[in-house]
Amino acid sequence: MSLPRVSRREAALLSLSAALLGGTTRGRAADRAVITRPIPSTGERLPVIGIGTNRYDVSSAQDIAERKAVLAQLPQLGGSVVDTAPLYGRSEEVIGEIVAGLDNRARLFIATKVIARDPASGEESLAHSLKVLRTARLDLMQVHNLIGIEVMLPLMRQWQQSGHIRYTGITTSNPGDHPRMMDYMRSLKPDFVQVDYSLGNRGAADTVLPLAQQLGIGVIANTPFGGRRNAAEVFARVADKPLPSLAAEIQVTSWSQFFLKYVLSHPAVTCTVPGTTGVAHLVDNLHAARGPLPDAALRRKMEQLWDSLPG
Repeated sequence: MSLPRVSRREAALLSLSAALLGGTTRGRAADRAVITRPIPSTGERLPVIGIGTNRYDVSSAQDIAERKAVLAQLPQLGGSVVDTAPLYGRSEEVIGEIVAGLDNRARLFIATKVIARDPASGEESLAHSLKVLRTARLDLMQVHNLIGIEVMLPLMRQWQQSGHIRYTGITTSNPGDHPRMMDYMRSLKPDFVQVDYSLGNRGAADTVLPLAQQLGIGVIANTPFGGRRNAAEVFARVADKPLPSLAAEIQVTSWSQFFLKYVLSHPAVTCTVPGTTGVAHLVDNLHAARGPLPDAALRRKMEQLWDSLPG
């Protein structure tokens, strides 16, 4: 099989990611293994860190090359989950083109979403996603922001039976929607929920996450850095702060890893999908999927530290 041709810039990006990977995975073999967690409904295991793609609506050669490097290296570094949505502009189309060129679809767990209030619109959305993502089957289809859920989830069960999708899910990134999400979890029992959860936004830990454990529903944490609009504020809050000494206990070397390991240490979380557009961030994030995770006592210390920071 001939490999897809890559530009000089793409080759440089791939070389950079390989060099970064080499620098982050020296040491014991156990430290190099990416942590995986089972999907409760089947037992299939997923790497605990994937990528969010709400900034894959791009067209310039430079932007495409950077995202191609991420999608090429994600499975090489031990990850697989790619979370996208029609609402993210051309992101599905960009991902489909890149993955087809890389010929690595079989190594990825592709999740997308649907926003529709009637079956006909839902069928149209599914057909569009399959076409632009260039795949015969989606690993996970999610009802975006709970819109049309009572119509769409039964339809998605039919899509499962026909082989068009493997798993069903529902999403929100709004804490105000948690009570409604929990009602649907009890009545409709999707395979996954995708919910906002981070060190600075811990509400789901008292509501959605325990219920997911009780019902055997997988959890994708969708805003581990505080969300698309809040991430800059989160990192600004620690910009001039050195990592605390407790970071060494969990083999953390950056604030990104610190935030991610906190999210992953909740036993209900199956995986998290930080937005990722460059290989340096991909490698940094996936380092958090290796080595020890915080125990309950360390989680409390991390919470106390965060709550003590000004801002």
